[in-house]
Amino acid sequence: PGSNSRLTESLPRGVERKAAQPRLMIALPNQGTPAPVRVPVLLARQQSIPLVCRGSGGASRLHYHKQGGGHVTRAELVLDARAELAEGPCWLAGKEQLLWVDIMAGRVHHFDPTTGDDRFVEVGQPVGAAVPASDGRLALAVRDGFALLDLDSGRVEQLAGVERELNGNRMNDGKCDSAGRFWAGTMALDVRPGAGSLYRLGPKRDVERMVTGVTISNGLGWSLDDRLMYYIDTPHRRVDVFDFDSPAGAIANRRPFVTIEGPGWPDGMAVDAEGGLWIAIWGGGKVLHYLSDGTLAGGVEVPVSQVSSCGFGGPELRDLYITTAWQNLSPERRAAEPLAGGLFRHRPGVAGQPTQVYTAQG
Repeated sequence: PGSNSRLTESLPRGVERKAAQPRLMIALPNQGTPAPVRVPVLLARQQSIPLVCRGSGGASRLHYHKQGGGHVTRAELVLDARAELAEGPCWLAGKEQLLWVDIMAGRVHHFDPTTGDDRFVEVGQPVGAAVPASDGRLALAVRDGFALLDLDSGRVEQLAGVERELNGNRMNDGKCDSAGRFWAGTMALDVRPGAGSLYRLGPKRDVERMVTGVTISNGLGWSLDDRLMYYIDTPHRRVDVFDFDSPAGAIANRRPFVTIEGPGWPDGMAVDAEGGLWIAIWGGGKVLHYLSDGTLAGGVEVPVSQVSSCGFGGPELRDLYITTAWQNLSPERRAAEPLAGGLFRHRPGVAGQPTQVYTAQG
């Protein structure tokens, strides 16, 4: 995704691929760009200031109104993160924390909703997704492929390369299936049509290309019976669905599931415990809720145009966390959207599903 007028998640010009070590960063609220500090522990932290977002009508999260397709409610800000491109929220049940990434900054965050504390580790390259791994580390989809991150030490171990010969590509959104395989896709930095692919990382570090001709690989999800896989290639303005063979990890028979009418483009998504889809709309300032039969059931308004993804969290998985971005907003638009790049939350009245874990072997 990109701005309201363009689809782009591009790397700034002149940025080259180079190896970099994780480093500690200290982020102080409302103080601009943090500066690196040399200390032994490779963690950073910032304190959130919980706020209730108010839109042009001054309505809080308790405001309900009818708008075609069901009830639309408003999200609340829980972390004024000011991230350039926040993405991939997923719940770490063992830690009672929310995992999320700031893609182009190469930062993997973990946010504690109880204390409002947010910490991050810089991994030295753009990171499109982070998910928990079975050995206690995190599995990452980074620019160069798949990797593992130890949050305590900041150590990154490369698992498998993906498209390392393509200097103009990077990895984007990703999720794990119920068998512990990690799915993540790629895109070109200049958003060339069809330059990316969707990949599947197996437990033995084997990587297989599953879909080719992708432009901006984004949201993933599975039906409750594990027979369908949902997938978003953003510029198509729709959610597609595949038949899914869970034991084999195979997909087939791709077809449209729902088409997203403008404004905005579909980005990341989450599937709730009733099989409904929650789809972040980049450039549309909202998350749309579709039932498992494709019926539009409502949505969540966000006071930021570039809504990037969403995921369920909280002790009972009843909180929908929503990531946003300020990437490619003009100075005028950034001034009009002071909360761009923030982390939001909404309680939709339905629970989510537990985060699936990457099963690492060997």
